[in-house]
Amino acid sequence: MPGDLKDGRIVIVGASLTGLRAAEALREEGFTGSLTVVGDEPHPPYDRPPLSKQVLLGQATADTTELPMRRDPEADWRLGVRATGVDLLAKRVLLEDGESLPYDRLLIATGTRARPWPDPEEGALDGVLTLRTREDGAELAERLAAAPERVLVIGAGFTGSEIASACRERGLEVTVAERGPAPLVGALGGTLSKLAAVMHRNHGVDLRTGVTVTALHGDRNGSFTGAQLSDGSRVDADVCVVALGAIRNVEWLADSGLAAGPRGIACDAGCRAFTMYGIVTDDVFVAGDVSRFPHPLFGYQMLSLEHWGNAVEQAEVAAHNMVNPGPLRRPHLAIPTFWSTQFGLNIKSVGVPTYSDYVVIAQGSLEARRLAMVYGYQGRVTAAVTVDMAKSLDYYRHLIETAAPFPPPPGAADRAIAADVPIPSDVPDPSGLSHGPTVALTGYLPDRRLTVVQPAR
Repeated sequence: MPGDLKDGRIVIVGASLTGLRAAEALREEGFTGSLTVVGDEPHPPYDRPPLSKQVLLGQATADTTELPMRRDPEADWRLGVRATGVDLLAKRVLLEDGESLPYDRLLIATGTRARPWPDPEEGALDGVLTLRTREDGAELAERLAAAPERVLVIGAGFTGSEIASACRERGLEVTVAERGPAPLVGALGGTLSKLAAVMHRNHGVDLRTGVTVTALHGDRNGSFTGAQLSDGSRVDADVCVVALGAIRNVEWLADSGLAAGPRGIACDAGCRAFTMYGIVTDDVFVAGDVSRFPHPLFGYQMLSLEHWGNAVEQAEVAAHNMVNPGPLRRPHLAIPTFWSTQFGLNIKSVGVPTYSDYVVIAQGSLEARRLAMVYGYQGRVTAAVTVDMAKSLDYYRHLIETAAPFPPPPGAADRAIAADVPIPSDVPDPSGLSHGPTVALTGYLPDRRLTVVQPAR
């Protein structure tokens, strides 16, 4: 069939932020054909970041997080129905109710789910929760509002840290157990993780690092009562939140022939999915948390991102490429961005902090708890993280996009960059953490510099 598609049938699997923004973009691109969006949850697309922030603080309820539509995508919404497979030859999506949906183009945007506690019996105890869905957010908020004597959070990544922050803001006692040496170390490296540990403890968090939870305990009624730790200690608590990272929703594609695995579905820079033999498809596209794509600024490694901004930007690129011929297609070259609010601090990042060998504090200081840290890899800038200094982020984004040398030159927004000596970024092996980084990288590492020029839209 021709490369452009303004009419015909498009199916989006994943009624998420990515799915919604892709559906809207398809209509904006002039697609007039039939558009079907399949989602396993019964709700229209909703926003997940507020679930670990405003919802847990009682500032909003989980049922008010529905995403606003920028325009009506005039789609057939199949909500509460799980997709069970894809027949690439027949070009049909298989649903759990026995129906199959024909497509001319397919977008897979199934995202991730919370990693459960590995022991199902212990994980089923009343009071053992995860935080990913709207229902999860509502239940956890209700539990926190009931003022439990102590909350145990397993995992000190961004989600676990935000939950701990919300508990302390509510005046609740909270213990955080982290297998790694400090909170956020998997995402931000060793230096900033030390600041995160200080913030946890300064705000009254009982932070336990370098330990694992070996067992969850319950009473005769099946209610959670506490946990055993690997150092021999026990934590008594009423609520346990398992924050062990995410699992990409790819199992339904096991027999599809697509290159789908634990790190996501591999695709090219234009969001076209690869088959298991490394051949790019022309009618199956991938976007959002479930995708795994190459980025030229990061050594052409395959990036798997769990970022809100990436979900939106990649959805728009995928939608554009689904309905335009080859010469008009564009690559997904957006620089990853991420933000978090915890313990009164605003943390924002640009680039890929885990793709680094050295860091330098370019502005501010750890002592002031206001700073800009720049990350470098093999002599060029690859990322920056700001703490309560977000106005400088655009400057560092430009350095990343232009493959600027590391350490960075003077010229930040509010003052000359400090001449601190670079130190190792201390990015740990993910296997030593109880949660994954928000960016996972795998692939070839060519020693090459380039400047990315964003194509005209």
